[in-house]
Amino acid sequence: MFEEIPLTRPETPLLDRINSPADLRNLNEDELPQLAHELRHFLIYTVGQTGGHFGAGLGVIELTIALHYVFNTPHDQLVWDVGHQTYPHKILTGRREAMGTLRQKEGVAPFPVRTESEYDTFGVGHSSTALSAALGMAIAARMKHEQGEEPARRAVAIVGDGAMTAGLAFEALNHVSDVGADVLVVLNDNAMSISRNVGGLAKYFARVLSSRLYLSMREGSKKILSQIPKAWELARRTEEHMKGMVVPGTLFEELGFNYIGPIDVHDMKSVVNTLQNMRDLPGPQFLHVVTQKGKGYGPAEQSPVGTHSLSKIEPKPSVKPAGANRPSYSNVFGAWLCDMAEQDPRLVGITPAMREGSDLVTFSERFPDRYFDVAIAEQHSVTLAAGLATQGAKPVVAIYSTFLQRAYDQLIHDVAIQNLDVTFAIDRSGLLEDGPTHSGVFDLSFLRCVPNLIVLAPSDENETRQMLYTAYAHEGPAAVRYPRGQGPGVDIAHDMEALPLGKSRTIRSGTGVTILSFGSMLTPAKAVADALNATLIDMRFVKPIDAQAASVAAVEHDLVVTLEENALGGGAGSAVGETLHLAGITTPVLHLGVPDAFVHQDKPANMLKECGLDAEGIEASIRARLDDLSGPTASAESG
Repeated sequence: MFEEIPLTRPETPLLDRINSPADLRNLNEDELPQLAHELRHFLIYTVGQTGGHFGAGLGVIELTIALHYVFNTPHDQLVWDVGHQTYPHKILTGRREAMGTLRQKEGVAPFPVRTESEYDTFGVGHSSTALSAALGMAIAARMKHEQGEEPARRAVAIVGDGAMTAGLAFEALNHVSDVGADVLVVLNDNAMSISRNVGGLAKYFARVLSSRLYLSMREGSKKILSQIPKAWELARRTEEHMKGMVVPGTLFEELGFNYIGPIDVHDMKSVVNTLQNMRDLPGPQFLHVVTQKGKGYGPAEQSPVGTHSLSKIEPKPSVKPAGANRPSYSNVFGAWLCDMAEQDPRLVGITPAMREGSDLVTFSERFPDRYFDVAIAEQHSVTLAAGLATQGAKPVVAIYSTFLQRAYDQLIHDVAIQNLDVTFAIDRSGLLEDGPTHSGVFDLSFLRCVPNLIVLAPSDENETRQMLYTAYAHEGPAAVRYPRGQGPGVDIAHDMEALPLGKSRTIRSGTGVTILSFGSMLTPAKAVADALNATLIDMRFVKPIDAQAASVAAVEHDLVVTLEENALGGGAGSAVGETLHLAGITTPVLHLGVPDAFVHQDKPANMLKECGLDAEGIEASIRARLDDLSGPTASAESG
């Protein structure tokens, strides 16, 4: 058991010999527990150096070793659900010495990436995709095998228990049995609700159910008893009843799987033996393993939620940095939600498994009857809100930008078309350290085209509070999108006042250039506007856009600059361009935002710089455009 993060690289002589799963398979089985110990120690050390997802990886170390030991990877394909649990997998598949570059530019990606390794069979940043992907791989493998193109291969989907709550996972489960594919589903269960089933009887039952003797007897008995009227049906029901008393597998059996488990995955011998028994079984197989999130690291075992992700271990400063105690945007939302709930008994808070991340902990404790965590079920969260709204409730859906993408159909069909009074608090907008799977840079584009929906983009902490109130007071669908982390440090007014819909605010007046800033870009825009003596307008609303302010600014200046931490295609800048075009205004327009490319992992400040969205890059782009406009072809230039 480790109680603190080691600051120096641990001695790992056995792990250092493993440069690929082929090396792992050369070990004796009795060496595997020592390998697990070294791998756990190494993972704790490396994540302490880089930061990253932590608890889930510690929980699947024995499982990861066993899977690569039993299956012939990469010919047999492991498909991981979510990337949180794949750090041990990366270490064992040739990336051990590169783990110090995790989440850095051009370093090891925080999630499986197909271009990074042949062992990363499917790219994944969010949950519940592994079953569908593994089924597709299994069907393709069967086709190739039947056509004589390659030897038979297995597809293994490793799915977290939280991921099983998503509709996509159940859609795939339903289809697997229909196809009859050779797929092994490994359910990684780190919840505590079934701990009592993980004992000697359950271990014994798992070994028996997966043994060749049992399976041979079962098939032989089926052939014999099927000749006797009603005998096989009675035997089958008796078997199901016995299984149901010992294991919670009846659901998966009914879906057509051969269910085994639950087993304690930290018992290396047990999990290896069970996987060896199941490896060559035909048809859909289901192995239920129980893991302990944060296994082997005391603080993570005691607080699995708090150590889901770990920040880089830094020397403690003698003096706290300025702004260290400022609230994050999520904190601002959490405080607003509680204040609003005190005023309005109709308010209901909903989140798809982001209670801590979206800062709903206090709300859930103070207003438990009005709090609903629907687990990893983004689509359900939105339609649940729609149903509540039809009955006069005032639902607020707290959801990350990238997670809302999964519920886009529900947002349109179930909320917007019916013009229902649902408020969306969209967290984690903009560029994030984990890269393209988690950066929220498409929401302004996919939201502003939806009729009936208003879209607000606050630029600081107080604007966030006031805009949340504005969206909530609006009788209809409304979305407020805000970034991760802290704001610029603006004082937050306790009193709340609804802003006039579609009205911007002028930050400073200047000449020549006008900068129309949306959301988080206001901070660097201020420095640029001062340097260029430009007019700066905080647009506040993406929809409805302040058409009057944009038009007047365009007429009175030589260049209009739009600025957003969102994809340029169809974003806020596009809204300005459309507005000016409709008004017949031909003032040149420079659109600055996230380019038409996926921006890969790095520090957010570096990602902004790469996109030219730091103050230096913004100023350079504006000066370059002004130089172009002053040339001989200026009369032919347009936005």
